[in-house]
Amino acid sequence: QVQLVESGGGLVQPGGSLRLSCTASGSIDSIYSMGWYRQAPGKQRELVARITRIGLSNYADSMKGRFSISRDNAKNTVYLQMNSLKPEDTAVYYCNAPQVGGPGYWGQGTQVTVSS
Repeated sequence: QVQLVESGGGLVQPGGSLRLSCTASGSIDSIYSMGWYRQAPGKQRELVARITRIGLSNYADSMKGRFSISRDNAKNTVYLQMNSLKPEDTAVYYCNAPQVGGPGYWGQGTQVTVSS
């Protein structure tokens, strides 16, 4: 079993930055990748970025150049650095770890609000 805990969300002005953190605990050896998803009001959940155990990453096109995903293996933590934030980035951001043969693991979500 894997537990994921997100932190770092909050209110930020357009053009500002936030760094989200996701710390994993439990059977972390079973985690081969982790990712960030977001769900804005009235919209479906969408992929933001993913990173594999060996450090390969990918991003949704709308986030390339503004967001970056990284990891700190010593802390079992994945980060999402968000720069040049826009109002349309407002969403609940979720940490995710896929699970073979199961629904995967999800954090509780952290609210990011971009507004002046």
